[in-house]
Amino acid sequence: MTVEGPKTAVPAAAGSPPRPRTAPRRPSGAASPAPAGAPAAALDVRICRDPEEFAALAPEWTRLHRSCPQATPFQSHAWLHSWWLSYGRPGRLRVVLVRRGGDGTQGGDGTGTLVGAVALMRVHRPLPALVPLGGAVTDYSDVLIDPAADAYPDADAPARSHSASDGRDESGEGPAADPVGPGNAGSRRDAGNTGNAGSAGSAGSACGGPVAAALVRGMRRAARGGVVDLREVPADAAAERVFALWPGPRRRLADSECLELPGGPMAGLIARVGSSRGQRIRGHLRKIDASGVEERDVPAAEVPDAIRTILRLHTAQWAGRGVTPEHVRPRFAEHLGRAGAAMTASGEALLTEFRIGGEVVAANLTVLSPTLAGGYLYGADFAALRAAKVDLNTLLMRHGARLTTAADRPVLSMLRGAEPHKAHWRPVPTTNARLLLGTRRALPSLLCRQVLAAARSRLREVRRRARAAT
Repeated sequence: MTVEGPKTAVPAAAGSPPRPRTAPRRPSGAASPAPAGAPAAALDVRICRDPEEFAALAPEWTRLHRSCPQATPFQSHAWLHSWWLSYGRPGRLRVVLVRRGGDGTQGGDGTGTLVGAVALMRVHRPLPALVPLGGAVTDYSDVLIDPAADAYPDADAPARSHSASDGRDESGEGPAADPVGPGNAGSRRDAGNTGNAGSAGSAGSACGGPVAAALVRGMRRAARGGVVDLREVPADAAAERVFALWPGPRRRLADSECLELPGGPMAGLIARVGSSRGQRIRGHLRKIDASGVEERDVPAAEVPDAIRTILRLHTAQWAGRGVTPEHVRPRFAEHLGRAGAAMTASGEALLTEFRIGGEVVAANLTVLSPTLAGGYLYGADFAALRAAKVDLNTLLMRHGARLTTAADRPVLSMLRGAEPHKAHWRPVPTTNARLLLGTRRALPSLLCRQVLAAARSRLREVRRRARAAT
């Protein structure tokens, strides 16, 4: 969730942690694994720099996204393309595409099944780098790798790489400095540290297969010998396969903290908090029922207008308390309205209005996947809620519990931020990773980013302690 206000650490919860994000069944459109002994189909790596081509990728991107069990709603084409339309800069788009079974010609025609992708863009400040689309308004970043295709035997078909626009090699270091393939991948010796650079060596299939290796090659070429900076990577991300195979310097840093609860009925959430607080929550639920509050799921066509209502309420509730500046900018409203409508139509988001006497007193945008329901942004009229004796926190948690129960989603995510009101539910904290990937030539830039990140982290901690002391 995009949040405001002071961030405070939340202790690990007592009770059951969220269930693992288990892989759903492979959709009918997913790439099928090759029969035993079948020859491997070639992998074709292209770099898309054309926004119109990126827009046209929607159908096959959606198929790939749905085939990836670990993917979050923030990797959907609707979210990423909408963000690019509102925040992108001309000439900076770099989308790495991996296809299986294409024509294989240099500058190829883009045929074949899309089995891997990552949407990136070039930035120049504070230092030049390649970063994921989505920016600061995105809670999770990742690459997309079709798991069936990544298990495909590829020993005889190394990935070919070329640019979608003009066929130029963008690595900046030449083929000798870009040795990526199933037999020449970075070891996982330093996969969990922040100090040692990765080295080339042998990597087993658990570290990533041919699609992950092809993505590595494409990302290195798109970065032109520079740094790839992947922010907000969740613990179970496919990007970990890219990190494991990366043949150059790499660093893993801690990024934002997210909070999770196990999916399931409200009774299970109440059982986590202890008898005294549980009694208060049951009292809140009775008052909610007595208030006559009605829930309305907003249809996709009405989402842009409903987003404006959320943002109006959200801005008012944070007035004088430091609202996030981005939340009051037109580009954020434009992006959220456009992405929210498309994601609602595809089942990847749900915008719910809570009404009393026909008036909207609260509204909430939830992002959805087979493995989680995540509360992204809400707005509320606290005066109206107090008058009706409705506790907003309990209202939203009951709504989230219903969403996880209805579709058997294993995780109810509070997304980023560790505000005190979240701690009441005893959530399990998880920490996103920041993955810095570079080349020998880019090592100074990578180290500068690492130092800047450490300095910012220390500054945030000093400010947090100062707030706690006042």
